[in-house]
Amino acid sequence: MQTIKRSEAVELALSMYDDEHSIIRMLRHGAGGYILKDCEPGELKTAIEAIIQKGYYHNELVSSRLIHTMQNTNSNSVRNGYPELSQKEIRFLQLICSEMTYKEISAVMKLSPRTIDGYRDALFEKFGIKSRVGLVLFAIKNHLINV
Repeated sequence: MQTIKRSEAVELALSMYDDEHSIIRMLRHGAGGYILKDCEPGELKTAIEAIIQKGYYHNELVSSRLIHTMQNTNSNSVRNGYPELSQKEIRFLQLICSEMTYKEISAVMKLSPRTIDGYRDALFEKFGIKSRVGLVLFAIKNHLINV
């Protein structure tokens, strides 16, 4: 077995909560990955090994969505490998990485909740992602926002 030395500790969050706010909070506080307490022992072992070897772990669903997005990005509509984002879309991405609700985000951005829903849906489509958590993970992993 090969030993890998890291200069900083990376944590795997083990939680009974699978809601978006809990997962985002875990990642914002430095977790390299998250896993539910009721997971199979094999999945836990895989997660621990991934944290040790790679420094991060994301479940298969999130990873497959990120890979799918990167493989299906239209090169004519991208700059630096990502679809073009407006300043408001970037601001929206920053805010969804907080514990704010969509209603609170609409107040901060001084936009209607329907407009906020439009930004969310447009980003889901641009990146081929289906959830807020997936969007946050994609933005963090690809340095689209400063965390």
